[in-house]
Amino acid sequence: MPVSVDPTSVDEHQNPSAPANTHADPGARTSGHMPAEQTDAEALRPHAEHAFAAELAALAAQDDRPRPTRWKLSPWAVATYLLGGTLPDGTVITPKYVGPRRIVEVAVTTLATDRALLLLGVPGTAKTWVSEHLAAAVSGDSTLLVQGTAGTPEEAIRYGWNYAQLLAHGPSRDALVQSPVMRAMAEGMTARVEELTRVPADVQDSLITILSEKTLPIPELGQEVQAVRGFNLIATANDRDRGVNELSSALRRRFNTVVLPLPESADAEVDIVSRRVDQIGRSLDLPAAPDGIDEIRRVVTVFRELRDGMTTDGRTKLKSPSGTLSTAEAISVVTSGLALAAHFGDGVLRASDVAAGILGAVVRDPAADRVIWQEYLEAVVRERDGWADFYRACREVSA
Repeated sequence: MPVSVDPTSVDEHQNPSAPANTHADPGARTSGHMPAEQTDAEALRPHAEHAFAAELAALAAQDDRPRPTRWKLSPWAVATYLLGGTLPDGTVITPKYVGPRRIVEVAVTTLATDRALLLLGVPGTAKTWVSEHLAAAVSGDSTLLVQGTAGTPEEAIRYGWNYAQLLAHGPSRDALVQSPVMRAMAEGMTARVEELTRVPADVQDSLITILSEKTLPIPELGQEVQAVRGFNLIATANDRDRGVNELSSALRRRFNTVVLPLPESADAEVDIVSRRVDQIGRSLDLPAAPDGIDEIRRVVTVFRELRDGMTTDGRTKLKSPSGTLSTAEAISVVTSGLALAAHFGDGVLRASDVAAGILGAVVRDPAADRVIWQEYLEAVVRERDGWADFYRACREVSA
């Protein structure tokens, strides 16, 4: 009969009172020997719990609502952290996700139950971004992460072995290497699995017992790890990956699925792109682009029209290219353009700075997509008032 493992003793060398970021696999850190403060300051992209530590602390200080066991914030405060707002003391919480409030509320509520959360959507709908911020707000640690790929082994979800220890002393707790999911179970935290539908089907199914029984058997030791209160799991999946490794009905039943939509309006998408470009630009020490909003709006307009297969006025039908033309790709195009303007221009974001990035995002298939792009340039962009400079810039890079 399996023997339940005391969750606090699975890793004998771990200090339960250590900061949250010490729970991650040390091998996943770029500099495990550096102090956390120094590492965070030098990180190109700090984890959410570090980048927004002041906001999380302000929310925790004024959060007087009931909190589920081991949650750092109440569900209301978690939703406020994601959607933004102003606290009673005047502290401004910046929005991390721009979209329907009910979607965030359902996602947060799911994590407070015994069902796991599946964030589903087309590429670029901020699934990873939302999962990271949810984990940061709920558990104070977003690093308990399994990145799903076609080569993800079962050990990444269950556990592995230190083979030197295994050969020297045989199966033992000291030889056991915990997965992020096992750590989350033992410590009552939130684990994340990215791109679940890219994980082989047999590896996916290793989650069934974990999510249904809240138990991870270790048959080699005749033991098991039982999840403690506070444990849950967030998975993300791509709408366009249906048929790659579809989830079995047994596994899908263990999740509550929340679909993240594309931005509802052009103004909402422009706002999202502007906010993220500003954040990324500051992290890269790029100067703020004066009047850059006009070029951002152009990029968003091009992406939305080609994505929807229709011009914004509804008069002209368009062919859609093979790429997704997501909000995330628009952010990348504008960020690259901002870097060009800063290092090789006068610091002002212009059409010539974003043209090459748009071409690279639209033309994924050199044959079919290039024809679609040329038709769009000549039929739409060329005839649009105030877009002459944009047309010339795109023609130059498309030649």
